[in-house]
Amino acid sequence: MTRYDRRSFLKHSALLTAAAALAPPADASQAEPPRGAAHPFFTRARHRPEVIAHRGGAGQWPGETLYAYERAAKLGVDVLELDIHSTRDGVLVLMHNASVDETTDGRGAVHRHSLAELKRLDAGYRWTADGGKTFPYRGKGITAATLEEVFRAFPRMRMNIEIKQSEPPLVDALCDMIGRHGMEERVLVASFSQEVIERFRARCGRVATSASTRELLEFRAGSDSIVGRRLRPDALQVKDRVSVVRVLTERVVRRAHSPRVNLPVHAWTVNDIDDMRRMINLGVDGIITDYPGPLLALLERVGPA
Repeated sequence: MTRYDRRSFLKHSALLTAAAALAPPADASQAEPPRGAAHPFFTRARHRPEVIAHRGGAGQWPGETLYAYERAAKLGVDVLELDIHSTRDGVLVLMHNASVDETTDGRGAVHRHSLAELKRLDAGYRWTADGGKTFPYRGKGITAATLEEVFRAFPRMRMNIEIKQSEPPLVDALCDMIGRHGMEERVLVASFSQEVIERFRARCGRVATSASTRELLEFRAGSDSIVGRRLRPDALQVKDRVSVVRVLTERVVRRAHSPRVNLPVHAWTVNDIDDMRRMINLGVDGIITDYPGPLLALLERVGPA
C-alpha cells in the first residue's frame, strides 16, 4: 500500500469510527425474537394446558362473532382462535368457511361481499345446539366481526389467527394490522398452506407461527429439520385424529418437547370430554376446542356455561 493509500485508509477508518459512535443504538423492537417455546407469545402463558376457544367457542355460541369472543373471554379462556378472510373492499373479517352460507342467512363467497353487505347478514341465523330444532340466536343482531374490532375489544388477549384465504392474498394487510395494534407478541398465526405461511414469516418475522401441513408431515415422518430453517414454525398444532386413527400421540409430544426441537404442541379440535382428558394426560401445551366451558370445568378453572 502506498503512503497516500495508507493515509486515506486511516482517514476513512477514523470517520467510520466517529459515525458509529454517533449513530443511535439499534432498535431492539426490530430484533428477531426468540423462536419456539421461547417466543414471547408462549412465555406469556399462565396455564398448561391453555384453553384455546376455537372460533370463540362455536359449540356454545355463534362462532367468529364479537358475542362469542366476549363470552369466551368472560369465561377465562387463555387464547381466542379466529379465522380470517377479506371482503371485496379489502377488510379483514372473521369467517371459518370461504362462503357465508354455513353460518349466516346469506349466500356466496366472503370475498365477494363488501363489509357493509356482510354486516347486514345475521351471523347467528344457523347456530343450533339441538340439531336444528331451535335457533336461539336468530334475529338477535349478531353480525360477522372484523379483525380490527376484535383487536380493539381485546387488546390484552392472546389470539390464534388462521389465514384461511390464499387469493386474493391478505398477508400484507394482516401483518400491517398486527403492527398497528401492537399485537406482535400476542398473536400466533397459522395456515395450512406452505406458501402462505412462508410469505407471512418473511413479511412479519416477529410474530409466532405454527407449522404448515407439509411441516407437520415432515415432523411426523421423523425429521426435525423444520427447526433449523430460517423461516421456521414456533409451534405444532396437531389434529387429534383423522377418522379413527390417532394422530397426536405421546411420541409426537415427547419429540416436540425435546431440547433440540422445543416446540409447544396444541391439539385440535378437541370437543369430547374423554379426548380432553387424554390431551391433558399427554402433556400438550394447549387444547383448541369449540367447548371452552366444559374444558375449563374439567381443568377446575371455572364452571361450564
